[in-house]
Amino acid sequence: MNLVLMGLPGAGKGTQAEKIVEKYHIPHISTGDMFRAAIKDGTELGLKAKSFIDKGELVPDEVTIGIVRERLSKPDCQKGFLLDGFPRTVAQAEALENMLSELERPIDYVINVDVDKDILLERLTGRRICTECGATYHLIFNPPSKEGVCDRCGGELYQRADDNEETVQNRLEVNLKQTQPLLSFYEDKGYLRNINGQQDIDKVFADIEELLGGLNK
Repeated sequence: MNLVLMGLPGAGKGTQAEKIVEKYHIPHISTGDMFRAAIKDGTELGLKAKSFIDKGELVPDEVTIGIVRERLSKPDCQKGFLLDGFPRTVAQAEALENMLSELERPIDYVINVDVDKDILLERLTGRRICTECGATYHLIFNPPSKEGVCDRCGGELYQRADDNEETVQNRLEVNLKQTQPLLSFYEDKGYLRNINGQQDIDKVFADIEELLGGLNK
């Protein structure tokens, strides 16, 4: 099965990726992992990518796409793959289409873990960390016994600057703006499947299993 996994920050995409990889034994391929592997292996494209990364610049599409092609050509991808973090733009999605067509391995589904923006805001702004021991809490999912106080050491809990509402809201807006054209592209192609990410983690995965069950028939 050849899959692309999408979802906004806080949607639980990482958790579902782990479950998919464990159950279906396909490699989880993220852009960061691909870059690191290509750089470590010293491939020509890896060295090109490194030259941009070292300067703090974005790696151009042609280099990224070349690295994706290298990765998808490896033996562990013969029975399928789970792409995560790529493509990020419609241009990359079109290049991926052409590449997979050449490799004769079309995408089966683009799975989008769909969660309402207000719920994502609640999830992402609820984290609290102990100033003393670093223990992590969540106001909804894992609250401390006493508000603002660490259960473990009695230290004061604080909210990280990048977890505040304004920063999180901005991050979600940027991601939404980037993701929407991609979702439309894949919807038009007939690949997109939205999975309700507002359910219990196991129910979300059960819905994904139900979707993927058809590929094994």
